[in-house]
Amino acid sequence: MSSPEERAALRALIGEATTAGARQARACAVLGLSARTVQRWQGGGPEAVDGRTFRHHDAVHKLSTDERAELLAVANSVEFGHLPPSQIVPRLADKGRYIASESTFYRVLREEKQLAHRRSERPARAHSKPRAVCADEPNQLFSWDITYLPTTVRGQYFYLYLFSATRVAARRALSGM
Repeated sequence: MSSPEERAALRALIGEATTAGARQARACAVLGLSARTVQRWQGGGPEAVDGRTFRHHDAVHKLSTDERAELLAVANSVEFGHLPPSQIVPRLADKGRYIASESTFYRVLREEKQLAHRRSERPARAHSKPRAVCADEPNQLFSWDITYLPTTVRGQYFYLYLFSATRVAARRALSGM
């Protein structure tokens, strides 16, 4: 989008180039314009204004404020307050009632920051790291492991149950155990 002053300057440059013998399409390409754009500017007269700058598009099927309020009232009602939109819309359809699509429910609830957790149970908690243990002396820290050792027969394994009272980082399966 360009102002009328910029357009006039660009049209003057293109006019100079075409009077000097250059093709209009080549002159427009040098300036980074389409030849059709310049033709449209010429057809509009010297005071033509770019109509795109003044347009404001509102969707024709956009929810009105009343419809949006009704959607939020239904989504926050006792009956549907604990359900996600993927369950609200089918339940409303079973009752023969249509407010908005499922994606519209999700969009409106996300805009209102009500989409995070809608169930009646507690939300999942982040699990903390297990506490670190350190053995300073022997027989303070025990660990165990079950290892499957392969055999020469396919599908058969030996099960090694390893109980260790040594350092956890340095445990190894020893032949004497």
